[in-house]
Amino acid sequence: MTSLTERAEMHDNGTAPAAPAAPQYTAPPAGEPLPVFDFEDNEAYPTPEMVPVHIAWLRVRHDVRSVGKTDKHVEKDKNNRPYVKYNFRGVDAAINAFGPATLRHGVNVMAVDMTTNYRDTQSSRGNKMREATIVTTWQIMGPMGDSLPLLKSAGESLDSGDKGTAKAQSLALRALLFNTGMIPTGDPEPEATHVERGEAPTRSANDYRDEIVNPKTSAGRLEQISYELRNARMLHVLVTNEHGEEETLDALGMRHYNERTAQAGGES
Repeated sequence: MTSLTERAEMHDNGTAPAAPAAPQYTAPPAGEPLPVFDFEDNEAYPTPEMVPVHIAWLRVRHDVRSVGKTDKHVEKDKNNRPYVKYNFRGVDAAINAFGPATLRHGVNVMAVDMTTNYRDTQSSRGNKMREATIVTTWQIMGPMGDSLPLLKSAGESLDSGDKGTAKAQSLALRALLFNTGMIPTGDPEPEATHVERGEAPTRSANDYRDEIVNPKTSAGRLEQISYELRNARMLHVLVTNEHGEEETLDALGMRHYNERTAQAGGES
């Protein structure tokens, strides 16, 4: 082992040993499956090389290469015989492709923020459905702890039970992996769960009136109600207000909006 002074002299004399070459990464051949992860086999997934996150993510893309549309959406014809309506790449296909590759190269994909929105609707057959829309902010962190700029992706689902949020979250993750990974998509991809939308049930004028006069209805919600009434062309529908007098929904909403904003200003 040489001292700092000796190394400086060697450098000045041009006799310093060459720095060891960085190990070269070789991507697996196209189509070759990655090894199945075995928690007992540390050699299958050794400690990842400490490289910047953009290099690690590029290596993940090298490993994944492509994901085929192997999942099938099956429906039944008029004779109750099943048939494949279309093929698609589901959430499991994305996880199975990217999971081993991100583990191999020390890449973590984490959701750091999520914005949700829900509304009641119905299918074309009149079945009650719940629509969930989720916009997720993701952080992709490399083995050295550095991260790519925060990324966003959206997922949307319709469900008749309590699985709408989970479906939308999964679809947002699938969109992130396939789009950020630049995985070829080919033909437009329908969703795994295909539901034809029907028109959302129209609320009655009295229903809107009751919500407007309710003191718990916020000023922000009153603005949204005005937008809904405009789209439904119900602004000038007459209703009986809280004083027993006839008043249009537009005037009723505006009056209560002004009262609530004035009250909020006085309290502040």
